[in-house]
Amino acid sequence: QVQLVESGGGLVQAGGSLRLSCVASGHSFSRYGMGWFRQAPGKEREFVAAITWSSSATVYADSVKGRFTISRDNAKNTVYLQMNSLKPEDTAVYYCAIDLTGATRSVSRYDYWGQGTQVTVSS
Repeated sequence: QVQLVESGGGLVQAGGSLRLSCVASGHSFSRYGMGWFRQAPGKEREFVAAITWSSSATVYADSVKGRFTISRDNAKNTVYLQMNSLKPEDTAVYYCAIDLTGATRSVSRYDYWGQGTQVTVSS
């Protein structure tokens, strides 16, 4: 079975930083895109960032562009999300996911999801 495990969430003050990690295991995919999404209570899950297999392209939601950076280490089967200048509105559960089509903004294109890690940003 495919397993994605996120870590690195926590409680930080506005303006602070966190780095999230996600390790993928139990799969035999040769190449795949990976993405980060987030979901706040009562809200739909929304796109945050995505990255291609080769790291040749990245894409970000407008709300996080310039503050967040997605990266990956394929030898470690790991994707990262560096989050700087955090705002209270960034508070959410953050999920990583695998996209076998590459790396898109669409939630529906991602086939495998992690359990999520909580990020809370205080005012």
